[in-house]
Amino acid sequence: MSQVVFVLTPQVHLLDLAGPAQVFSSAPGYHLRYVAEASPVPTWQGVGLQADLDWPALTPGDLVLVPGWRDGHGYFAPETLERIAAHHAAGGTVASVCAGADALGRAGLLDGRRCTTHHDLQDRLARRHPAATVVRDVLYVVDDRVVTSAGIASGIDLALHLVALRHGPAVAARVAREMVVYARRNGDERQHSAMLRHRAHLSDVVHRVQDRIDAAFAEPLRLADLAAGAGVSERTLTRLFTAATGRTPLRYQQVLRVERAEYLIGHGSTMEAAARAVGFGDARMLRRLRARTL
Repeated sequence: MSQVVFVLTPQVHLLDLAGPAQVFSSAPGYHLRYVAEASPVPTWQGVGLQADLDWPALTPGDLVLVPGWRDGHGYFAPETLERIAAHHAAGGTVASVCAGADALGRAGLLDGRRCTTHHDLQDRLARRHPAATVVRDVLYVVDDRVVTSAGIASGIDLALHLVALRHGPAVAARVAREMVVYARRNGDERQHSAMLRHRAHLSDVVHRVQDRIDAAFAEPLRLADLAAGAGVSERTLTRLFTAATGRTPLRYQQVLRVERAEYLIGHGSTMEAAARAVGFGDARMLRRLRARTL
């Protein structure tokens, strides 16, 4: 089980903390810890938070995350910044939400890296850390195990992305659906995974059918069976599915197959072997689908 260690400062924003904490507590394999230089920790919203004063022992598989705070507040002693930097130096991942990026900058982790923060704080971050490249108006940025996100709710996007990297997009999509949020990725690039790209809807029927397709996309799946499993007619399923995702169930399954095949090919598999691994009889259909804009 991996640890997610939230490093808290006075006047921390509740949602900067609660959003990612909800994601990781809903995903498998995480133990959440909260550390601070003094406890209780006052939040900007007026709720006091209990936190440990001693840091747990960390491994490279753990995540250290710094939630943001009210502009003009927030402070970490040099010893705390050194702990954050040491975790990254040991191979771990560090992340921030909103103003928390400044702490990563003061820890020396933004120099020579791309990063982002809340749009109101981007100019200030660029002035304070001129060796960093501040990327504007995106949800989050990943650069060499340093993950920074924009304001407030984007911490949820950051956390979902990290869950998808470790457990796969289907798990991240399930967590997002439980939280009734969009399973979305970085705002400055195309969402590469169809499992996330076509989950930005609230149709429970379609989500349940997607769950079944996601789990068995390499197998033959009859529309009649998918519809029966969802308790609707074939015609109704096709209508609902197309309205929610822009694709029919069959087309969605093909997209998943092609994306998986491309991953296998990129990791040394032959076209023929990749095609068979994802459920095609041979490479001809895979070649035709790859030639399309899926």
